[in-house]
Amino acid sequence: MREIVLDTETTGLDPLSGDRVVEIGAVELLNHMPTGRTYHQYINPERDMPVEAFNVHGLSIEFLSDKPVFKQIGQEFLDFVGDSKMVIHNAAFDMKFLNAELKWMGLPGLPPAQATDTLAIARSRFPGAQNSLDALCRRFGIDNSARTKHGALLDSEILAEVYLELVGGRQPDFTLSVVRGDMSEDGANRDWTPPPRPTALPPRITEAERLAFDGFVQKLGENAFWNDFSTP
Repeated sequence: MREIVLDTETTGLDPLSGDRVVEIGAVELLNHMPTGRTYHQYINPERDMPVEAFNVHGLSIEFLSDKPVFKQIGQEFLDFVGDSKMVIHNAAFDMKFLNAELKWMGLPGLPPAQATDTLAIARSRFPGAQNSLDALCRRFGIDNSARTKHGALLDSEILAEVYLELVGGRQPDFTLSVVRGDMSEDGANRDWTPPPRPTALPPRITEAERLAFDGFVQKLGENAFWNDFSTP
């Protein structure tokens, strides 16, 4: 299973108001393990950089002025993603920007169903708690000390670790390094399978959190997806 953990940086909050993508960072996972393959691109937004956005990511127009514009890299980006599931924190934000940029250059957009939103997963697991990327790093003991400002590739690497915790816990030797094994020409590891854990992971939620989540799921109705995973 191939997944792309992705993040973007922008000039603001709304592409319909003229805001643009200025950075894309992505990390490839196969079977929930990083392959070492990444996508990273700075982008000239062809406009000014509001001070509020600069204070978030530190990317100035002077720095971005010699970088390619989106229409020069859009197809390359789509080729990297392909039809793989994209893992994004607050996916609606990044997807609206990416699809606006793709539309402006006449390329097909990315279907919303292709994105997995880690913010939604975190809110379901930890209702009422802080679920920002930094807060989840603190919860899971993930080192984010290098994250002095937002950066798309670094945030993608950190999000990959957070995502694996959200879906069941990191492998003991999880690192952002190449998966070993019989790699095919397209980069897929044909022989690799996850080894079984010698002992089950201890629960990471309290009884109160579990009951709160079960109550939330019940309000969604009997056909809710989360009923498949809720405690009987």
